[in-house]
Amino acid sequence: MDLEVSPALTIPERELGWRFSRSSGPGGQHVNTSDSRVELSWNVAESTVLSDDERMLLLSRLGHRLVSGVVTMAASEQRSQLRNREIALRKLAELVTAGLAAEPTARRATKPTRGSARRHLAVKQQRSATKQNRQRPAAE
Repeated sequence: MDLEVSPALTIPERELGWRFSRSSGPGGQHVNTSDSRVELSWNVAESTVLSDDERMLLLSRLGHRLVSGVVTMAASEQRSQLRNREIALRKLAELVTAGLAAEPTARRATKPTRGSARRHLAVKQQRSATKQNRQRPAAE
C-alpha cells in the first residue's frame, strides 16, 4: 500500500517500515492480547522518491523529529490495528506535506492611514476625558 502524499509525490511501500506493539489504556482483555499500536517509520535521508532539494528541505524542517534521518509516527487511538495504520499513514502524509509546503510570504510593513491615526487619537482623548470626569473635584 503506497502512500500518496501529493499527486507529484508517492512514497512506495518498500520504503515504509511498520512496527506493532500492544497499546496501553482501556480496552479490557482485548488490549492484553492484540498488537494494535502502530509505529510507521520512513527514512527521509535515503528515500529514492525525493529530489535532493526536497530531501534537504525536509531534513532541515523536520530535523527535530528525525532520528538518524528517520521520521516515526505512532498511532494507538483506535482499538483496531487497521484503523491505527490508516491514522499513522495520514499523519505521515500531513507531516511531509507541511514540510514541503512553500514558505508564506513575509508581511509587508505598512503605515496607518491619516484617517485611522486621527480616529485613534480621538478615541484616546475621549477615554482620557471620561477618566478625568471620574476624578474627585478639586477643593477650592
